[in-house]
Amino acid sequence: MKKTMTRRSFAGLTAVAGMSVLLAGCSSEEEPPAGDDPQGEPAGDEPQGGDAVSLRFVTGGESGTYYAFGSVIAQHATNNTNVAVTALAGNGSQANIYELEDGNAELAFCQSDVMAYAYEGTNLFADTGAVNVFSTVGYLYDEQVQIVTCDPAIKTVGDLAGKNVSIGAAGSGVYFNAIDILGAYGLTEQDINPTYEAFGDSANSLKDGKIDAAFIVAGAPTTAITELSTSKQAYLVSIEQAQLDTLLKSSPYYVPATIPAGTYTGVDTDTTTVAVGAVLLAADSVSEDAVYTLCADIFDNAANLIENHAKYAEVDTAKAAGVTAVPYHAGAAKYFSEKGFTVATK
Repeated sequence: MKKTMTRRSFAGLTAVAGMSVLLAGCSSEEEPPAGDDPQGEPAGDEPQGGDAVSLRFVTGGESGTYYAFGSVIAQHATNNTNVAVTALAGNGSQANIYELEDGNAELAFCQSDVMAYAYEGTNLFADTGAVNVFSTVGYLYDEQVQIVTCDPAIKTVGDLAGKNVSIGAAGSGVYFNAIDILGAYGLTEQDINPTYEAFGDSANSLKDGKIDAAFIVAGAPTTAITELSTSKQAYLVSIEQAQLDTLLKSSPYYVPATIPAGTYTGVDTDTTTVAVGAVLLAADSVSEDAVYTLCADIFDNAANLIENHAKYAEVDTAKAAGVTAVPYHAGAAKYFSEKGFTVATK
């Protein structure tokens, strides 16, 4: 498995929300008025003559929670603040970091473990080096490691030995999550027949019988698994306590997690697993006012927006302010300070 990836060009990103709202003078693609910098106003800066801001927010694949929740966050901010956010489909946490570094987006979703890898230049970023052009906006919700199968004979992770298993798309953090969990059972990548697929492709492969199981890391319920469950009986594989303890000791960025019975059709018992965090990041170039406004829109309104997306129910200000691996953006620090929380900044 190649642990680095070719950086995707901005043309590979797909706008999914907020495109209809481009406030006058906000877009870096608009022709600048006479006398302005011919390169246009950079996205994320406050344009001359006004306080409106336009930001690009890279989320995730179309079958994942990043895509759905990020689109709702973008649309609400666009409709209710002076920060117009365009949500973009992305290609996983590692790719999202590179979009920030390359200037193709100003906001990004990222797994908490992957952002730490990037900031420290380890694991996924060991070959390309540390990326430190971004800061934390807030921890939004847990992303459970979901091990999905349509084979009722697969009861434990140990049963994956010799099976065809999807362990995540290139550029995602899922690969390392899968390797960590397999390792807790004494298995390696060589002990399975690995494929490297995104959520939607993994679900389709399970449906078509091309693979026996898949690792999917996203907030449950996840669209890819929900849709799979409507056409075929799907099962979730739990992690046993002994292996869970081993994993938490060796990889402290995980937290214990339970996926409740009934989350998916036909899954009638609780599933024991681990989770990482879904964290919103901002490029350091984004203005303090813009990030402060975005924080207020997300966290002040979360309790009233659960009908818009279920993940709002998990948004908690105290938890959002609890990230330690990567310093916070000044705008986020200002917001959390007003709520009684002190966070580290660069």
